[in-house]
Amino acid sequence: MEGCSEPRLDAKSEVTNQLVDFQWKLGMAVSSDSCRSLKYPYVAVLLKVADHSGQVKNKCFEMTIPQFQNFYRQFKEIAAVIETV
Repeated sequence: MEGCSEPRLDAKSEVTNQLVDFQWKLGMAVSSDSCRSLKYPYVAVLLKVADHSGQVKNKCFEMTIPQFQNFYRQFKEIAAVIETV
């Protein structure tokens, strides 16, 4: 995503946040003030993340369908690696 730096974790790093909930929905932008007919599908994602103190914060973002497909492929790769550990 634009404006986000990639986290750099190594074997000594501690994970300080925990994913509490993951919600998504498929949406369709049909028009805007500058375009009468968009017909633009997107995926809206809501993450609930707990920090080390237990405080839960919401993180919301939208992705295009190709971005979401890439996101999904990456999670499948992560799951495959985790199964080998």
